[in-house]
Amino acid sequence: MTDSRDIHPLGHKTVVWIGCDRSGLAAAPNGKIRMPQGIIMLEVETLHELRTLADLVDRLGDVPLDRLILSPAPGVAVEADMIDVRERDNRLCELVDGVLVQKPMGFRESILAAALAQFLREFVVPHNLGHVSGADGMVRLAPGLVRIPDAAYFAWQSFPEGQLPAEAIPDLVPDLAVEVLSGSNTPGEMQRKLKEYFSSGVSLVWVVSPDAPLSRLFSELDRKAVS
Repeated sequence: MTDSRDIHPLGHKTVVWIGCDRSGLAAAPNGKIRMPQGIIMLEVETLHELRTLADLVDRLGDVPLDRLILSPAPGVAVEADMIDVRERDNRLCELVDGVLVQKPMGFRESILAAALAQFLREFVVPHNLGHVSGADGMVRLAPGLVRIPDAAYFAWQSFPEGQLPAEAIPDLVPDLAVEVLSGSNTPGEMQRKLKEYFSSGVSLVWVVSPDAPLSRLFSELDRKAVS
């Protein structure tokens, strides 16, 4: 399917036309656009209410500018763009408010993430508790919100038929999410992530720093600590 886009601000939303060019669209007598058969229309929230780049950065938790992807433009990115950027540029990005935010990961962080995933597997697999994903496992926490924990545990209840989902970005909420801090992760970014995890149903989050002897553990009971 081709991805020919026209971006039309409609209030606080943007309509993204996927599957045809504008020549396939026609105006109906009531002034509305008549959709050709087979076209897919996606509505995504825009950042229309934001006035400056500083507003956008603040909304995202003070994420450094060099981690914000400008193509597609902030506010109109969709999940397909995450896949395109990964395959084309070898960049791992999360999707937040229609913005692609590059996920930072250095060598030390990747070693620690792999060790934590292995640690979880050594407990989860022998006890037949479910599955453990690694540092590139994308999960859709909500429409338009895709996060990539550095490791995550999913109980068997997440797989009613015992089958792993085939799609690259499944509708799955982990029971445990692990975030390994990198140098460019900010307190605001991590606070937002914690709120999103708990709002979507995650029970426990480990926030681990390569430079600290202890990790921070958050549960649903800790929501006040990140509000």
